[in-house]
Amino acid sequence: MGVTEAREGVRRRLGFFTRRASPRRWTGSLALALGVGATVAFAQADPPAWTRPIAGFPIVGPISYVGTEGLASYLIKTPAGAILIDGTMAENVGAIRRNVEAAGVPIRAVKLILLTHAHFDHAAGLAGLQRASGARLVVGAADAEAVRTGVPPGETSYGVIRFPPARVDRAVRDGDTVRLGGVTLTAVATPGHTPGCTSWAMTVVDRGRPRRALFACSITVAGNRLVGNRRYPGIVADFRRSFARLARTRADILLPMHPEGADVIERGRRLALGEREAFVAPGLLQKTVNEARAAFEVEVTKQRASK
Repeated sequence: MGVTEAREGVRRRLGFFTRRASPRRWTGSLALALGVGATVAFAQADPPAWTRPIAGFPIVGPISYVGTEGLASYLIKTPAGAILIDGTMAENVGAIRRNVEAAGVPIRAVKLILLTHAHFDHAAGLAGLQRASGARLVVGAADAEAVRTGVPPGETSYGVIRFPPARVDRAVRDGDTVRLGGVTLTAVATPGHTPGCTSWAMTVVDRGRPRRALFACSITVAGNRLVGNRRYPGIVADFRRSFARLARTRADILLPMHPEGADVIERGRRLALGEREAFVAPGLLQKTVNEARAAFEVEVTKQRASK
């Protein structure tokens, strides 16, 4: 299967759906953050918003948004340099770099890049960002080989979409921490979408109040083969464990890798207009998990019936 055909399969299976949107701009549901929803057809192989540049903006404390309109990348400033979460697509490296530098961070000051999971729309830009910054790359242990080879893990209904391999400097497991300049992020293993799917948690002080922020990895099926997945035989059990784990997880601020899922860009606009707690949404993670779990069980039943 060629890349164009495979990507066409991805957009059919990823589970996007829209609210009322103009023809030139689509927005996702609440659940898109972690990959829930019904499918719609797009005119291009990838949603145009995935590679549509936008200006970065502050979120809370040291955290800023530096991704595109449809794929998130987050910058965390520290006195010892910066941390970047997710590389999105290879086409977006220049846009991310411009947003990082517009936030007052020279690209060589990015010291760490963290990954949520090894799919092309989140990992294809890693190699280019590594070359530009010299940063060390940290990934979930079970996705490390996929990042090193550029071959995504598991089996899907849409085939294999490769991405540029990247050097893995550290492979982490659940509960491991990453520290830089007084900032600590904790790896929260949420496998299922990929074996090494890793969410990242940190505490940020917001006007004197501690807030728990979660950079959430996906929990969508998104074309994953749930029945007879020879490369990932434990996929169903992993999904269910991740749903249970995230349902118990505190997240005052949810920052997904598909920004529509938590209205990240809209919340940024509201913050700019003076709404100080625009990003504070303590029940959003649990609501998203409930939707994702229900959609997952429907898909498991469907795939089993088709065997």
